[in-house]
Formats: sequence, C-alpha cells, structure tokens
Amino acid sequence: MSHCHSGAVYPDISSKIKRIGVIGQPNTGKSTFFNRITGAGAAVANWPGLTVDLLKASIKMNQESVEFVDLPGIYDLNGYSEDERVVQKFLETYSVNLILVVINATQIDRQIRMALQVKSLGIPAVVVLNMSDEAKRYGVKINQEMLSDRLGMPVYPISAKYGTGCQRAIAGIEKVLAEQPQSYKVDNLQTHLATNPVTEDDLVITLENAVEMPSLTAMTFTNTIDKVMLHPIWGLPVFFLTMLVVFWLIWTIGLPSADPVDAVTGWIQETILEPVLSFLPETVKELLIDGIWGGFAAIISFLPLVGLFFVAMSVLEDSGYLPRAAYIMDAFMARLGLDGRAFVLQMMGFGCNVPAIMGTRVIRSRSMRLLSMLIIPFSLCSARLQVFVFILAIILPGPQGAIALFLLYLLSFVVAFGVAAILSNNQHFQSREPFVLELPPYRFPTLKQVFWRVWNEMKHFVQRVTLFAIVGGTVIWLLSNFPADSEGLDTFAGRLGMIFDPIMSLIGINPFLTVSLLIGFIAKEVQISALATIYSLSDNDLLAAKLSETITFAQGFSYCIFSLIYIPCLTTISTIWGETRSVGFTILSLVFPLALAWVMSLLFYQGMRLVGLA
Repeated sequence: MSHCHSGAVYPDISSKIKRIGVIGQPNTGKSTFFNRITGAGAAVANWPGLTVDLLKASIKMNQESVEFVDLPGIYDLNGYSEDERVVQKFLETYSVNLILVVINATQIDRQIRMALQVKSLGIPAVVVLNMSDEAKRYGVKINQEMLSDRLGMPVYPISAKYGTGCQRAIAGIEKVLAEQPQSYKVDNLQTHLATNPVTEDDLVITLENAVEMPSLTAMTFTNTIDKVMLHPIWGLPVFFLTMLVVFWLIWTIGLPSADPVDAVTGWIQETILEPVLSFLPETVKELLIDGIWGGFAAIISFLPLVGLFFVAMSVLEDSGYLPRAAYIMDAFMARLGLDGRAFVLQMMGFGCNVPAIMGTRVIRSRSMRLLSMLIIPFSLCSARLQVFVFILAIILPGPQGAIALFLLYLLSFVVAFGVAAILSNNQHFQSREPFVLELPPYRFPTLKQVFWRVWNEMKHFVQRVTLFAIVGGTVIWLLSNFPADSEGLDTFAGRLGMIFDPIMSLIGINPFLTVSLLIGFIAKEVQISALATIYSLSDNDLLAAKLSETITFAQGFSYCIFSLIYIPCLTTISTIWGETRSVGFTILSLVFPLALAWVMSLLFYQGMRLVGLA
C-alpha cells in the first residue's frame, strides 16, 4: 500500500541532520523557550516547498549539531488554517528526530490535546509545561510523574520567562535525543490523525488525578482586572484611552529625543565624513554626504521615537492586554465580516504591516483573510509614525500635535473598518467562522523580555533603514540635482512632481511633497529623508523651518492623511503577493488605497478651504 494514502509515520534513513520541531499553541511562550535554548541566535529560513519562512537555529547537543525549528503557533495538528497546513507540510516534508511540545500550564486542560496528537504519531517527544510558576499561583496542580506516564513522554515544568527549570528541560531533551537517534517523516498527517483521533475520553483519562484545575469561579488578579478591561461599556473607552496615553508619551518623550541624535549625526558629518571625503570630486562628495548620509541621518534621528513605540507595544502585548482588545472588539468586527483576530492583526500592523499580513494565516477562511490583508496596510505603522511626528511638529507645535497624532491613529481604524464594512457586502469577501482566542493571564513583562523584543525590532528597523536610505537617498539626490545647473522645479524631481501637480494640487500637496510620496513607495521611512535631500538640508531643524515656510496646516495634515492611506510600501506589496499569489488582488491592494487616499485628502483639504482655513 502506498504511504501517501495510509497516513503512516516511518523512519527516514536518508536524513543526515538532527532536527527538533518546536510546536505549541499561540501565546504559550514557545518562542521564548526557543530563544532560551538557542541563545536568541536564530535566523529566519526559507524552507523549500513551504509558503512561510520559519525560525531556525543550530546548537551543539551531545557533541553534535542539532537544528531547532520554531514552527507557527497552532491550535490543532489536524486543522485547516494556513499555519496549521504549514506545520502539517513541514512534518510531511522534513524529517525530525524529536518534537518539542510547549504547553501553557495554566491552560493544560485545553492544550494537552496537541501532546496526545503527537503521541499518536509515534515520534519521540518531550513536553514542557511553560508558565508553571503562574499555574501554581492560580491553583493549578499537576502531578508531573503521573502525567508523564500517561503521555509516554518526559514532562518538564518550566518558566521560560524567568529561566526556572529550563536547564533541566534542556538536559532532558538531550537525553531523549541521544536515546532516539532515528529521524521520522509523516505521510499524509491529516489521514493519520483522522484514523487515530484523540477523543474526549482520551483527554479525561490523561488528566484524571494528574491535573487539578481551580474552580472557574475562583477570584484571581486577572478576573478582577477583567471586570473593567472586558466590560461591555467601559472596555473599549479604556482601550482607546490607553492608546492615547501611548501616543502622548511618544510625542512628549520621543520628539525631543531627536535633537541629541541630530547633534551626533551632525558632528559625524562635520568632523569625520567631510574631512575624510574631501579628496573626492565635488559631485561624488555631495552624493555621499547630502544624498546618502543626509537621508540616513534624517531617518536615524527618529530612532529613539520608534524605539519608544516598540517598548509601549511590547508591554501591551506581553502583559496580555492586546488579546483582550481583540475580545472586546469581536462583536463589532463581526458586523464588518471580520472577527477579533483581524483586530489583533490590525494592532500588529502598528509595528509593521509585513508580519501582520503574514499573521493572517491563522484565519481559515480565504475571503476573510483577503479582506484582512486589504485593510491591515491602513495601520499607522512605525515607519509612518516618524513621518507624522515630523510634519505635525511643524504645523501643530505643542500639545495639539499629540492630539492630532492620536486622531490619525483613530482615522486608521475608521478607514480600515469602513472599507471592511463596505466590502463585506461583496460575495468575494463574505465569511464568518467561529472565533477562538485564549486570554492569557495578566503578567508583568520583564525588562529582559522587553529589551530583547525591542532590540530585535530595532535591529530589523536599522537594517531596513540603512538599505532604503542608500537606495532612496541616491535616487532622490540624482533626481534633485540633475540636469546640471538646475534647481527647484527645473530638476528631474521638480519635473516629476509637476507631472502629478494637476491632481495633487487639489489636495494641497506641492510637487516636492509629491516626490517624497513617490519615493515613499519604496519604504515610508524615506519620505522625510527624501525631503531632506530635495531641500539639501540634513539637519531636521533646518528642514522643519524650511517646510514651515511652504506648507499650511491644511496642506500638512492633508499630506499626513494621504501618507496614512495610500499605497503600501514595496515590502508589504511583495508580502501580499507572496501570501495570495494573486495578480488581481495585488493590483487591487495598490490601486484601491491610492484612490481612497486621494478622495479622503480631497474632502479634508477642500473642506478646509470652504471654511477659510486652508
């Protein structure tokens, strides 16, 4: 009988790489433990045959190189969401010597099914019960030895957050790996699980006397806080008040932090770059200093502001608050043809649209997934944040700027939800599936957790900024300095802006601002550096002074509205294409936001003109 129809699990004698697959439900701390094991030295890997990049890292175990692969968080090995299919395809395509199952100990009664599914595969496995410290505090009692006997695999309680029990678990993993050197593959995993299902009786037998869960009515810190946070009336105002505080902090602390960075980049230019590059021809020197360095300096000055944003979002997410925001928004999202997951992804988009787009794989319905991908780019991402802070500081100096920033944040939701409400009436975007979301207990993020989260985000941000600063700075410098002996609107940049002037002037955007928007298609971070290069002003204060002379409040805010809504960046568009493989949908995700941005900016700017405020 052919293996591909039987759903068999068989040894893979051809495999020469020892590999451990790490699986678990979302929010179990799976990736935190993965980083504990690998020393946070993981890299994203593109696995042939899979539609997703996976995190992998190689370390030494038993004097051998062992590859750990952090698989997407899933709820069921036999599920049908995109992420669940990725895990299934991985186990069918790549051999593994061991499966590491990470379970949230506070929710062991609901998560133990995955360990039983792995047991049915016959692949060696180790179970780690993460957040065991929290489970003990909440009254969850687990007999580790009895549970291990029932599962037929080692069980280790740990706290990946604090490191408690992690070394013992790692030693246990090494021991099982040494005793079971054989690797395994699965033929047709869904067929195998369908013929060897995990029943409710299996769950009861496994947990009986081995696990004691606290009473559902037991009062905990989480339950007390949730009386307010999940209140049907007060829950939503509390959420938006929280975000108002976040943006107020970004404005009052992040904006002044740009000055010392400007001072450092200015010193580097004057004392290092200009003397070192003085031997070069004037044109080349201007390209390197005014174009590439000037653009990079304009972007890097916002590094503390972006870092502060990531700190705030990390605290909100790691504390367990963001899943609750999804919960309270689910009823409203249902009216838009979406659910709470789309709201979580929308919030993820405030960091970067790309991982949020990739996160739509957890949505089983393709129509709901497409609708989510279409509205996620309306999120006020960290790249747009620095653009808005810079422009708003010019047109609305003082506390009004923080309010305007928060209004742009609200506008991103209004636009996204408005588009969803309209398109959900279209049969191509209609769907409704049950919304399942585990609400983790509230917890205080550790400084180490926040540090590493922000460090990784900022490292990626600087890498992206450096690349786009070089590309964007070079392109903009060439456009704004040629033809030779020309300036202003006579340059290629000016001429390019003038091509679109009949359309863009209707929304108050001048040719130079138009060029910055065109370059912003590469990456939103380079919009300000594009303006710095066009005006040959690498100092943000001088650039701000120049712009304050050329744009009014109505023009500046219209520019912000357009920047918020118009074409997603090139990386986001390429991600949408990679996730959908649909030319039509990718074109729609380009054209629709562009048209909507122009209409929204037109309504605002012309409305301001009608009341005499333009």
